[in-house]
Amino acid sequence: MILTVTPNPSLDRAYEIPALERGAVLRAGGDRVDPGGKGVNVSRAVAAAGHRTTAVMPLGGPEGALLEQLLTDQGIDVAAVPVTGRTRVNVSAVEPDGTLTKLNAAGPELTAAESEALLEAAGEHAAAASWTACCGSLPRGLADDWYARLVARTHRSGARIALDTSGPALLLALAERPDVIKPNAEELAAAVGRDLTTLGEAAKAAEELRAAGARAVLASLGAAGQLLVDDTGLYFGTAPVAAVRSDVGAGDASLAGFLTTGGRGPAALAAALAHGAAAVQLPGSSMPTPADLRPDAVTVTTDPPLDLPLPRPANGAVR
Repeated sequence: MILTVTPNPSLDRAYEIPALERGAVLRAGGDRVDPGGKGVNVSRAVAAAGHRTTAVMPLGGPEGALLEQLLTDQGIDVAAVPVTGRTRVNVSAVEPDGTLTKLNAAGPELTAAESEALLEAAGEHAAAASWTACCGSLPRGLADDWYARLVARTHRSGARIALDTSGPALLLALAERPDVIKPNAEELAAAVGRDLTTLGEAAKAAEELRAAGARAVLASLGAAGQLLVDDTGLYFGTAPVAAVRSDVGAGDASLAGFLTTGGRGPAALAAALAHGAAAVQLPGSSMPTPADLRPDAVTVTTDPPLDLPLPRPANGAVR
């Protein structure tokens, strides 16, 4: 069983539009509402792959009730922590070339009691899980060290934990030695405080985060591929994609593939790549099923091209 912890879940409404025009009235060619939040997406991908999963999250208001129902309908066990605030709703506009414009709400502010209740709920379920995945930004009311406390509590139960977050929450959690962290290129660069322009520089940054406490680093490098550095070695993999429909939740699908395949070594990296490649070819934040995967298209090597340039965002820096 894979346990997920999502401190700031959401309802995600996505609209497919011909083009984004500021100030215009736009007609959507399609729309959908999906459960959202990085940990929620990991649970959705785990369930879509036919594995058991329990999702721990704070839920409030009618939005929270709808989110719980949507997840239950997908075969996910929900361990809800009731909160007084209302679960947030995010809105995305997706253009035909895959360009995504997203408006993310802040979400409710959790009280100290609600923060502790969320930690307790995660701890209660961790011992029964093969992995705990704690993912996403922290909502208002949770201190930057909240993930560090969760990692420590999970390890005390004897369970393994994967962490997908960024900023101070990530840096503070490293001291508690999470079993794997999953930054993207921008988050990896921010964690080491410098631009990363090649695969070799990304590999060095991953080693630095391992030295700081992470037992393994699974880094998503956009169109360049994914990098895994753990105690078995350094691996780099690619999975070609003909066209990107939506990249919402693709990284979460990758993490699900990684964890459900053991969470260690080249086989887990290959599964992560297959899941991520399948996810970007689906609408909205749809999660891939086994029928969507193309494992034969995945390539993993222990001899990566360290001089390979990394894709650069519009501002010119991989940050």
